[in-house]
Amino acid sequence: MPRKLGKTSDQRRAMLRQQVTDFLDHGKMETTVTRAKEIKPLAEKMITLGKKSDLAAYRQAMSFITREDVCKKLFKEIAPTYAERNGGYTRIIRTGIRRGDAAETAVIELV
Repeated sequence: MPRKLGKTSDQRRAMLRQQVTDFLDHGKMETTVTRAKEIKPLAEKMITLGKKSDLAAYRQAMSFITREDVCKKLFKEIAPTYAERNGGYTRIIRTGIRRGDAAETAVIELV
């Protein structure tokens, strides 16, 4: 059962697309643990597409990633560094509890 994250399905999809895009752009991101757990498989899927490096894979990635420059960066810089690696491109490190709402926070980063 996928996590709903307190949003409707279209809001959730939009938020996850944006977070995956920002994460791939910066290489690391601080967010809540549950959001990080949702971002991880999506980001790994994008990197796997980047490793294929053909037009079909590029178009598939572009349909999910919200910015073209990030998609180019994924195919030109990020994916080639993981050419020898079979999955496990990201790691989640728990960083404690947020003061405002006591949500458990984590840093998700590229390995």
